[in-house]
Amino acid sequence: MNTLFPIFVKMNQIQTLLVGAGPVGLEKLQAIFRSSPLANVKIVAEEVIPEVFEFIADKESIQLEQRLFEESDLEGKDLVVVASNNPELNKHIRALSINRHILLNVADKPELCDFYLGSIVQKGNLKIGISTNGKSPTMAKRLKEFFNEILPEEIDETLELLQEYRNQLRGDLEHKIKQLNAHTQDIVSKK
Repeated sequence: MNTLFPIFVKMNQIQTLLVGAGPVGLEKLQAIFRSSPLANVKIVAEEVIPEVFEFIADKESIQLEQRLFEESDLEGKDLVVVASNNPELNKHIRALSINRHILLNVADKPELCDFYLGSIVQKGNLKIGISTNGKSPTMAKRLKEFFNEILPEEIDETLELLQEYRNQLRGDLEHKIKQLNAHTQDIVSKK
């Protein structure tokens, strides 16, 4: 059973630390910025691949410090993503994060994670998160491809129209919910 609670985080309103700037660190960084182009991220890494330098060149909300991780790097952080192949460092950061009540993701180590970076389907304002509870990132990727194919490009126009409709509705919240449910049911059931 998947007991994860899905949330969408306003990454521009929190402080994120990324430890590691190799290929996996780049992958995590790209995933964050694909969904949240204004995310505030500090990267700490002893070694940085050229692609990371290229990726961050035009992003003012990213700070890079090329050095070893220090405990003080966690100060003021709300979220930590670790892309390190050093098991001792991973466990050390896990312990520090627990003591500071900071949510942690350690790449490819589900047992050390408080959260996972799932696959994301995005078409305009519609965003769908897909989780396999850490069991199969490959299946999540396949589902992402499936949803990207079947969701129409015009979905954003539909969302804009629904927002206008919602803003025009009168009555109490319960009435508005019933109206919106009826209207969206028609949209989804049309073939």
